Amino acid sequence: MTTPAVAEQAPRLPWYRQLAPRCAAGAARLLVRLPPARLHRVLGVVSKGSRPAGYAEVARARRSVVSVSTRCAGLGCLQRSVATVLLCRAHGRWADWCTGFRTEPFGAHAWVEAEGRPVDEPGELSVFRTVLAVRRPDGRRSTSDRPLRPSRGSRS
Repeated sequence: MTTPAVAEQAPRLPWYRQLAPRCAAGAARLLVRLPPARLHRVLGVVSKGSRPAGYAEVARARRSVVSVSTRCAGLGCLQRSVATVLLCRAHGRWADWCTGFRTEPFGAHAWVEAEGRPVDEPGELSVFRTVLAVRRPDGRRSTSDRPLRPSRGSRS
């Protein structure tokens, strides 16, 4: 994934508030090694039974993850987004997890959304086409959020 090129700054958390964000960042580091379709399925299962997270709650989770992980603070947008939704899920909530790409210039990015808007993302995300997303569990889902698969009749 690409964008941004500069590490984000977040206030340092007290030691007693670092455990959950560190666990989320560690779990995310393992999950991002999965193929995209499997990662999508795993996050879909994890999101079951949760309630939608508010913008402020997701922003706080994102700042916490950035505070404890240099990879999440820098170029690790996929790990940052997965860690953020996992931390929200640890509190019984779910933020919309999205990945997408742009063509001019080509770039890929992963981000989280709450209340229908990206959370603390630098730059303009409207140029990105969402390819995979795990939306909050209220039944709202568009066809562009489903993983790309070959049709049943074709053999590739």
